[in-house]
Amino acid sequence: MGRRPRRTQTWWRFLRQRLLWLWHHEGSHGQRARGLAAGVFTGCYPFFGLQIVLGVGLASLVRGNHLLAAAGTWISNPITSLPLYWFNYQVGSWLMGPGPGFPSLQQVQEQGLWDLGLAFTSRLMLGSTLVGVISALLLGGGYWWMLKRRQHRRHRNA
Repeated sequence: MGRRPRRTQTWWRFLRQRLLWLWHHEGSHGQRARGLAAGVFTGCYPFFGLQIVLGVGLASLVRGNHLLAAAGTWISNPITSLPLYWFNYQVGSWLMGPGPGFPSLQQVQEQGLWDLGLAFTSRLMLGSTLVGVISALLLGGGYWWMLKRRQHRRHRNA
């Protein structure tokens, strides 16, 4: 009952091998960390539908791993996007001074995020930039440190 048909096992093995190949394809620890950082940075911006393209483009500029850049953009996903953008707006308001207040979900649906005015947009973009830089440094740096530590452990145990 718990066994998969042979064809399904072969397909899963093929998929797993390809994913592992992609994961290890673009190489060094620095490239992987830069790719993740690029994706996290662009994922903090409210550019719905463009985050992956922008993340991979930025990863190309910094010579980072493209797959990890695409994955890093999912820091903002359907579950986290509203709290993330609210937080980004609060950070921008803290830096620029009080603004018009974060719109309701109904306002965003009726007007769209970019139609809420310069006072709102500028605070959101400034907050997104600062949160993106800090998140990219923390997550990219943490990932680089983790990879180096794992490599050191392997060499020590070998």
